[in-house]
Amino acid sequence: MNYIDLRSDTVTKPTDEMREAMARAEVGDDVYGEDPTARRLEERAAEIMGKEAALFVPSGSMGNQICVRLHTQPGQEVIIEERSHMFNLEMAGMAVISGALAHPLRCPDGIMDWDSIEAAIRPRTSYFAQTGLIAVENTQNLAGGTVMSFERMQDIAERAHGLRLPVHLDGARIFNAAIVLKRDVAEIASLFDSVMFCLSKGLGAPVGSMIVGSRDFIDRAIPVRRMLGGGMRQVGVLAAAGLVALEKMTSRLEEDHANAQLLARGLAEVRGIRIDPERVQTNILVFDLGDTGQTTAEFSAKLKQRGVLATGINARNMRMVTHKDVSRADCEMALGAIREALSEV
Repeated sequence: MNYIDLRSDTVTKPTDEMREAMARAEVGDDVYGEDPTARRLEERAAEIMGKEAALFVPSGSMGNQICVRLHTQPGQEVIIEERSHMFNLEMAGMAVISGALAHPLRCPDGIMDWDSIEAAIRPRTSYFAQTGLIAVENTQNLAGGTVMSFERMQDIAERAHGLRLPVHLDGARIFNAAIVLKRDVAEIASLFDSVMFCLSKGLGAPVGSMIVGSRDFIDRAIPVRRMLGGGMRQVGVLAAAGLVALEKMTSRLEEDHANAQLLARGLAEVRGIRIDPERVQTNILVFDLGDTGQTTAEFSAKLKQRGVLATGINARNMRMVTHKDVSRADCEMALGAIREALSEV
């Protein structure tokens, strides 16, 4: 069966242009710094983000954890929103790899503000773990793809830097955020000491993410990447797809946002489902099944029988994500499957 896959934008397949670029990629040993295609990708990523340097990493999780390792000391805290990817979906990496403790905050729509952050910064005493890093996620995945405003990011960064605290951006979907904010990604990245963004989600590359920052920061990141097993060899076959993703795929993300809106409006009309379409800003939507009498596991199983793949965040809340391999027609078919599955209740 050919499924309509709404589980994540990580399920995207590489385009024909990416496959061709991968097949003809010029390669070398990247651990020796000799892969020319990887170098071109890193140079282009740094240029697009307005940073001095960039580093290709196998995954966004590795990219985030490298940045935590470089910004913090063991025993420090990382202030973070409680629905963030770094807190929920990276296997307690900051504790295991960096000896750092997450200090999660519950904020409306998953969007932190300075007042909440300031209240969480530990006093300088001998009995509190000291704050070492503030980590922002934009867009905020598990909160439903919500977008933090440029002004709020700017306020957080400026006030944190005033206290000599570094700020990292988990910008896995920074290009989606930039569309909503009507800002260039370099303008967003300029606020942060380090930024991670993904090539393998909405941009459609098969593998890989980037971290960007100062030249010194990236030079220090290279041995940490090696320590974590990210020192790959002829990585140009992957970097080639990443170059196509950066140059060709960012301009089409608005289509994914429109399809998510279509889904949200349709879901809002389904009895038992709770969702506010006005809160759906990007390509991710989260809705509440609590009034349907079904768990997300039960609902997911019924959808799969009807050719639609989706996953639950918990027993009540479902997440759906639109991407380049899901068309408007697919979204309409998915809505039909949802109505049919719930009609049995």
